[in-house]
Amino acid sequence: MRVVLGVSGGIAAYKACSLLRLFTEHGHDVTVVPTAAALQFVGAPTWSALSGKPVSTEVWTSVHEVPHVRIGQSADLVVVAPATADLLAKAAHGLADDLLTNTLLTARCPVAFAPAMHTEMWEHPATQANVATLRERGAHVIDPAVGRLTGKDIGAGRLPEPEQLYAACLAIVDSGRAAPVHEAGGGAVGGARDLEGRRVVVSAGGTREPLDPVRYLGNRSSGKQGVAVARAAADRGAKVTLVAANVSLAVPDGIDVVHVETTLELQRAVEEAAADADVVVMAAAPADFRPVSVSESKIKKSSDREAGLRVELVENPDIVRGLVAAREARGTGAPFIVSFAAETGDANGSVMDHARAKFLRKGSDLQVVNEVGADLTFGKDDTTVHLLRRGSDEATTVGPASKDVVADALWDAISPLLD
Repeated sequence: MRVVLGVSGGIAAYKACSLLRLFTEHGHDVTVVPTAAALQFVGAPTWSALSGKPVSTEVWTSVHEVPHVRIGQSADLVVVAPATADLLAKAAHGLADDLLTNTLLTARCPVAFAPAMHTEMWEHPATQANVATLRERGAHVIDPAVGRLTGKDIGAGRLPEPEQLYAACLAIVDSGRAAPVHEAGGGAVGGARDLEGRRVVVSAGGTREPLDPVRYLGNRSSGKQGVAVARAAADRGAKVTLVAANVSLAVPDGIDVVHVETTLELQRAVEEAAADADVVVMAAAPADFRPVSVSESKIKKSSDREAGLRVELVENPDIVRGLVAAREARGTGAPFIVSFAAETGDANGSVMDHARAKFLRKGSDLQVVNEVGADLTFGKDDTTVHLLRRGSDEATTVGPASKDVVADALWDAISPLLD
């Protein structure tokens, strides 16, 4: 694949070096086109050494080869990472004052932008309007991650990790052509669009229940499986809403994202989105309990507290059971509800024993079971799951496989049941 990697002038330019490396190590031909400002962060010799090609920012270099036209015309993908607010504004308004912006105007292949900037700049109405314009024209804008920014600031605007950007780029290219038939383990055969016209809600990540302004009760869920499920649904044609609980992963454009923190916030967001949904997949890991009260100031250590700290907890609502009850009250068969069971075995039963009991209590239509624990599932790229279907005693096992393969296998199981 012939890739143009555009780099604009942000501190996150250093991450683009790793993205470049991922492309070249997987055999892709990459031409790096930095802006003049980008070279203030990472110099031309670095880009040339990593790509194996000369690097230029000017349209006048090798002018007889018409690079401002040729580079864009011959590419299979153009990705700009990082894309600053300035670069997004130029692209949205068709400005072309250097080699990169000229290339963006001449490209007829998929074009992706990975914005990176401070939160205030990302949330500014002008930036959001430019992003909306680019998306309306068919460009892919990958939402920035939430996390540590330049200095001590934390918020939305962080460039996603190179591995996430690389996966998103491959998905963008693959979405423009029929996908190959997957190996055993699932996959949308022939690039099926079997969810076209469906409305899907997916939850992902782990909720956090605050103890004080600093501490919280939470879990190790990264949100990788939920994001993979949302991405697979969108690739199959669904209109997807992702309710993300403390997720810092890159999410493909075209998916509506609602960010939440606590279990009660997750419940409200899911119930609102589920009102007109065809499918709800509860892949998030909500906390089962929350503190009865939250301290307004940080809880201090005390030499007088010999007995330790006592925290009174109250049980959180069961979101899946609430969705099932609401569906029964409406007297409809929609939405189709998928629950997740992250379980460990103990003296009272195996993983599957506890999972089957939970499936019975919740009343969902399909349950995804995985074993969790040290070095299992949470944060990993590969997993093994067992699918339990309402009315059947058999469990279907998928894996060990990547979470993307598991996501496709899940939709392979759900799709035939929707009609």
